[in-house]
Amino acid sequence: MNQSPPVLTHLLSAQVTEAATDYAERYTTPRSPAVASLAEDSLRILPVKQMVGGAVEGRFLSGLVAITGASRILEVGTLTGVTALTLAEALPDGGQLTTIERDAKSAAMARRYLDASPHGDKVQLIVGDAREVLQELTGPYDLVFLDALKAQYVEYYEAVVPMLSERGVIIADNVLWWGLPFHEEAVDDETQGVRRFVAHVQADPRTCNALLTVADGLLMIWRASGAAQPGR
Repeated sequence: MNQSPPVLTHLLSAQVTEAATDYAERYTTPRSPAVASLAEDSLRILPVKQMVGGAVEGRFLSGLVAITGASRILEVGTLTGVTALTLAEALPDGGQLTTIERDAKSAAMARRYLDASPHGDKVQLIVGDAREVLQELTGPYDLVFLDALKAQYVEYYEAVVPMLSERGVIIADNVLWWGLPFHEEAVDDETQGVRRFVAHVQADPRTCNALLTVADGLLMIWRASGAAQPGR
């Protein structure tokens, strides 16, 4: 391979990342048959495969539900419902997931799969602009999952923080955004939105956060204790 050192390093890094992703999926509890079927159908119709929530990410979220005992969940950005169905399966009887999707066609596909699931009655699917819908919700929510327009993440965040339960957790997806935030020349709205969002959360004294290098990056956020947060 006749490549310059920087290019060679990048190629090797990409190979390691792909291998690590495959390895992680191999040693993660697999999706349920219903979620796997929905994911496969979604991959066939969506333009970018990364739009479909990954198996590791989904199992991480369902693990959070089990560990925290979450019973009320809010999802901003349903798309075709892969994550919604994953979360619904993890919820206890009597639990509720409210999920918001602006695209009616995607929401209809999600609804079909949810209606076919014994867990579908746990889900309230709302079609509309999340910024408007969030103003009508009250909480409290034990888990909030953000996976919609990155340019609007700060607005979603400001709307949901007051609705968090005492031990509630926010998970924001795609905060690595294919590595684009690391490059100053990337100035599209979505990349700029990710940059604004992570900086906004980092500076917020109300919450603590950890950026996890799972899939395309997850930002985990929870309420800060009464103690002053270092560096804030």
